[in-house]
Amino acid sequence: MKIGELAQAANTPVETIRYYEREGLLPPPPRSEGNYRQYGPAHLARLAFVRHCRQLDMSLDEIRVLLRLKDAPQAACGEVNALLDAHIGHVAQRLRELRQLQQQLKALRQQCAGPNDAAHCGILNGLAQADAQSGLSRLSPSAAHAPPRPCRATAPGGR
Repeated sequence: MKIGELAQAANTPVETIRYYEREGLLPPPPRSEGNYRQYGPAHLARLAFVRHCRQLDMSLDEIRVLLRLKDAPQAACGEVNALLDAHIGHVAQRLRELRQLQQQLKALRQQCAGPNDAAHCGILNGLAQADAQSGLSRLSPSAAHAPPRPCRATAPGGR
């Protein structure tokens, strides 16, 4: 099958398939006399494997390791277990970071308790006071603990 047919069968954009080839996740397919890539069932199966790994948010390096192990069926699966355990740890860390982000966003949302005009919006003011030194956009301690500030209602006509 040609690349477009593979893309359709795998529900994957053509550019993604080419990218996976460049990254070495898919073996280069043979070419037809007209220089078209010719994919077979093994390419489709490998692409499905890669896509499933990506859906699990695995990195390309992690996928490379898994493919290497998959291509060596006699190898023990201890390395697979270790890789998956490490990935689970990364996911757990990201979940902690996302929970912290959620709390920061909730604290920021509390800075504006009413109809708003942008000049007096507690959220915009809180964002302006964010800790510029941090890699994460965290509220400064004073902004994070300030009582909610009602936003001024905009007068009819926008004034």
